[in-house]
Amino acid sequence: MTSDSLKSVPLNTPTAIHRLRVLTVNTHKGFTALNRRFILPELREAVRSTSADLVFLQEVVGEHERHSSRYNEWPQMSQYEFLADSMWSDFAYGRNAVYPDGHHGNALLSKYPIREFRNLDVSITGPERRGLLHCVLDVPGHAEVHAICVHLSLLESHRQLQLQLLCQLLESLPDDAPVIIAGDFNDWQLQGNAALARRDYLHEAFERHHGRPAKTYPARFPLLRLDRIYLRNASSHNPRILGNKPWTHLSDHLPLAVEVHL
Repeated sequence: MTSDSLKSVPLNTPTAIHRLRVLTVNTHKGFTALNRRFILPELREAVRSTSADLVFLQEVVGEHERHSSRYNEWPQMSQYEFLADSMWSDFAYGRNAVYPDGHHGNALLSKYPIREFRNLDVSITGPERRGLLHCVLDVPGHAEVHAICVHLSLLESHRQLQLQLLCQLLESLPDDAPVIIAGDFNDWQLQGNAALARRDYLHEAFERHHGRPAKTYPARFPLLRLDRIYLRNASSHNPRILGNKPWTHLSDHLPLAVEVHL
C-alpha cells in the first residue's frame, strides 16, 4: 500500500455494529411484588449482569419525595440514572404518571448515543397515564436505529387505541430503519398481539421462536403473556425469559432478553 492510499483510509471510523443485546423489564418502581421490600440496588446488579446494550424500563421512578426520606437506600438521583450508573452512557426518560410526591414512567438505557427522544402521551381517559418513549439511536454502521419503550393500559379498549397510535408512529419512521419495540403491553388476552401480527413487517421475538409470546406475570408463577419484544427490519435470536433467582423476586414481572441482529 502506498503512502497516498494510506491517507485515504479513515483512521477513526467506528466498527459497524450488527448485534444488540436487548433487555426489557417492568421495574415495579423498585419494589418487590405487593411492595413488600425496596430492592432497587439488587435490581441494578441483576440488570448489570446481563451486559445488555439496550435496557427498556417501565414503571421506573423519576422522583418520589416521600420514598426518598423513608428508605435509606433510596438513590439521590432518579431511578433510571441509578440503574444506568457507569455502564450505560446514555439514557432517556418519559414521564407518564404524575402525583403529589413525584412521577414515574418509561426509560431507555443505551450503550450507544441517543440522538433524540420524545415521549408520546397515549393516555385515553381516566387516571391511567401511559406513554410511548421513542428514541433514535446512533449505532455505528446504521443511519438510525429506533427504540420504542411501551407501557399500555389495563383496559382492552384503551389498548386497542394505543396500538393504533403505535402503528401510526411506526408508519412515520423510515421504511428501512431498524426498529425495536419492547415493554409491558398488558395484553393478557393477546388481542393486541393478533392486531400487530397482521402487519407483515413486524415480528414478536418469542412468538417467532416459540410459537407464542412469553409468560411473564406474575413473576413467581407466570401465567400471563404481558411483556413483548417486537422487531422491524431486524432479526431476533436466542430469546430468553429470565425466570430464575434473583429475577423472580425483583419485580412482579419477569424480564425478557433477546439478541437483535441488524
